[in-house]
Amino acid sequence: MMWTRVGASLAVIGTVAGLAACGSEGARSASDSELITTNSTEPQKPLIPADTSDVPGATLIDLIYSGLVYFDENGEVHNDQAEKIEKTDDVTYKVTIKDDAVFSDGTPVRAQDYVNTWNNAVKNSMISAYFFEPIKGYKEGAKNMEGLSVNDDKTFTIELTEPTADFETRLGYSVFFPMQEAAFDDLDAYGQKPVGSGPYKLQEWNHNQNAVLVPNEKYTGDRKAHNDGLNFVFYADASAAYADLLSGNLDVLESIPSSALANFETDLGERAVNEPAAIFQSITIPEGDKNFHGEAGALRRQALSMAIDREEITDTIFQGTNTPAVDFTSPVVNDGATDIPGHEVLDYNPEKARELWAKAEKMQPFEGPFTVAYNSDGSHKEWVDAVVNFIRNTLDIDAQPAPYPDFKSLRDEVTGKTITGAFRTGWQSVYPSPSSFLEPLYATGAATNDAAYANPEFDALLKKAAAAPNDDESVAKVNEAQVVLMEDLPAIPLWYTNSTGGYSERVDNVTFTWKSKPLYYKVTLK
Repeated sequence: MMWTRVGASLAVIGTVAGLAACGSEGARSASDSELITTNSTEPQKPLIPADTSDVPGATLIDLIYSGLVYFDENGEVHNDQAEKIEKTDDVTYKVTIKDDAVFSDGTPVRAQDYVNTWNNAVKNSMISAYFFEPIKGYKEGAKNMEGLSVNDDKTFTIELTEPTADFETRLGYSVFFPMQEAAFDDLDAYGQKPVGSGPYKLQEWNHNQNAVLVPNEKYTGDRKAHNDGLNFVFYADASAAYADLLSGNLDVLESIPSSALANFETDLGERAVNEPAAIFQSITIPEGDKNFHGEAGALRRQALSMAIDREEITDTIFQGTNTPAVDFTSPVVNDGATDIPGHEVLDYNPEKARELWAKAEKMQPFEGPFTVAYNSDGSHKEWVDAVVNFIRNTLDIDAQPAPYPDFKSLRDEVTGKTITGAFRTGWQSVYPSPSSFLEPLYATGAATNDAAYANPEFDALLKKAAAAPNDDESVAKVNEAQVVLMEDLPAIPLWYTNSTGGYSERVDNVTFTWKSKPLYYKVTLK
């Protein structure tokens, strides 16, 4: 099953930010003049595919590692390490790995490496282990999934518990990338300097400063590097990154800061990027916040949603580069989700919001303040301030922004379930399917289910979507599942984000993908 973006050229949510600990020369120095310099922030964790869910880490992993298939700029699937993937019945796949698939140190990629990596992710309950749920024998902490069997060095079999229509598409997500057997001796150490099998190798990772990738000469797939390497500079302020782009000290900027949205297309001309992307922004309330439990909590979630004027914020702060959300997915992968029953809860309706909040107060008085946390190294302050102001003025409650110094510190508290108060969340589609916006975020026990949301009805509808015989029926079930989300509001949808980026006069062949990431391996120096 395959969903591709609409239009001829589409361009994640990046946690984009401004320069940290760089001197007056900016992001580039004489020693890296041949590298393509781009922006990022410090990854949250070591670079282990199944244990990474943050965008900065995933960006590096997608370049250092590779898997059976990859997605092109349009979201279409192509074989990478797979010679062929044969479906022998409704639930069984025979995978043949290419003979020339090797790790960056020259050792062959074996069928056993795939099986070991996938089993290890489940055994250690890694953050993205949930994605192996369709495989027969999956359960949290299982040592071996019985649905995986090695035939020989280059072939293995995958047996699913039930038909999963987009399973072959999912294989392009980084959670399915293989690691060497040596990785399992010390995963943290391996994640600091992984031996991958992608188009690049990690040459150095200077924490909280930058990461340098160089071409992997052993890689034989379609995504061979067209440049001498990439320097990901970790910024602490989005505006500084933009200033470096304008001054020629940065070659590729993944996301334009909100302060520059009004002028960036004029500043950059044809080097500006402003295209729809598979990105969704929201506010999530942690499961432990008792203000939002029970019937009173449900009313408060609705009131908060209706207190926010999404159209005003997207027009004034995002200068029309964002679009108010009408569902929990993205038009790029689900252009039919414009009339989900219950979507009125996403409309600005201050009178109804006050009515619902007052009703909740009679059931259970609110213990404030209401806070919205965000990372200061991203371009989020302006819109969080605006959201908080709408909530404060509409509901007459003490609502406050709660800035964290950087993305890692925010995500550490979110994933550690220690955060108090609401927090900003965003999602970049990990594979081109509407379910990729729902299953990872809201399915019971899912990898990035930050709200610890659990609803058996929702889970059952997702399973029906996966087992549907064709795309139309699958999308219909996905949208039925969205009706449940509209009622429960495990997160409050805000808007869909365009890919807004740019590049310097020093580089050429810059293309942004369906999920708003530059196609780094194609970027060249002029």
